[in-house]
Order: sequence, then structure tokens, then C-alpha cells
Amino acid sequence: MEGIGITVTEHLLLHQKESPMATGRFTRLLNELIFSAKIIAREVKKAGLVDILGLTGEINVQGEQVRKLDDFANRVLIHRMQHAGVLCAMSSEENADIIEVPDNLPRGNYLLIFDPLDGSSNIDVNVNIGTIFSIHKKVSKRPYVTLDDFLRKGSEQVAAGYFLYGPSTMLVYTTGTGVNGFTLDPSVG
Repeated sequence: MEGIGITVTEHLLLHQKESPMATGRFTRLLNELIFSAKIIAREVKKAGLVDILGLTGEINVQGEQVRKLDDFANRVLIHRMQHAGVLCAMSSEENADIIEVPDNLPRGNYLLIFDPLDGSSNIDVNVNIGTIFSIHKKVSKRPYVTLDDFLRKGSEQVAAGYFLYGPSTMLVYTTGTGVNGFTLDPSVG
């Protein structure tokens, strides 16, 4: 059919099959990130219509005032990713401390570093904003996570990318072999 490209899920599954060591956990992680971005994109599009614009009164680790939409995006990502069963911990621009996966939830060996809503100072003027992410594998053998697990070289990333929210929602990411981009078709999700 003309105009129909490959979906991000098809792309992920195709590349998973090409890797003999693949377990499906990385695909699960990216799918959870994508679902989180869809929730965030929905709220960004209606931000001017509901009470989600403005400031929370909090200050983030960068010393910036936290906006309501920043807080919403941060909470969505933390909740979805803690329940994905593939992470052991996360780090967010909005949190001063490492965000661990609670003991009562399944854990994996991936670390997620993210800015839930980069450019959020532009929210009130209707300029594109986005979620930036970096994924690493936990390399230490310790049963707990420390800052050293997060402070890795960029070349050690498993993947990195961003979601862009605006007139369209886009995902752009790399796993080190080229860059892949996808645009959300809201009519089919």
C-alpha cells in the first residue's frame, strides 16, 4: 500500500531478530518509552485547554522552576518505566537523587537517564518541546545502584534519542548503527 511505511514496533522486532543475543528486554524498554511519550504528547497538545500550564512552585536540580507539564511528564516516565520490568534505576533532570525500581517490582539491568520535558520554558509560547533519553546497561556487580553506574562514557550507551512534541510527535533514536526516525500517526497510535 502506498504511503504505508514500517512501524516502530516492526522496526524493533526486525532488529531484535537480527541480534542472536537479543532477549526482548530492550524492545520492551523502548516500547514503554514510546507509550509514555504518547501519553505526554496527548497532554502537551491539550495543555492550553486544561490546568497543566504554569509552575508547580518547586525548583529542580538545575535550579529552574518546575512547570506543571514537566512534573506530569516526569511522573509518567517514572511510573511507566518502574513497572516495565527492565530497569534497575533511573535518573531524571527533575530529581536530585537516583530513582530506583522498588523492591516489590521486577527489575532488569538497564539504566535510563532522561530529561522529561526539555525546553519546557517554551510551553507557554507554543514552541516544540521534547523528552531526551539515554540508556545504559548496569556494569557493576553490586546488588544496588550508585552514581558510578550512571557516569558512563557516551560510547557505552545502548541507545540514545529524543521524542519531539509539536504539530507532530516524533521519535529519533540510535543504537550506534545509524539514526532511526518515526512520526506518530495519531489516527492509528
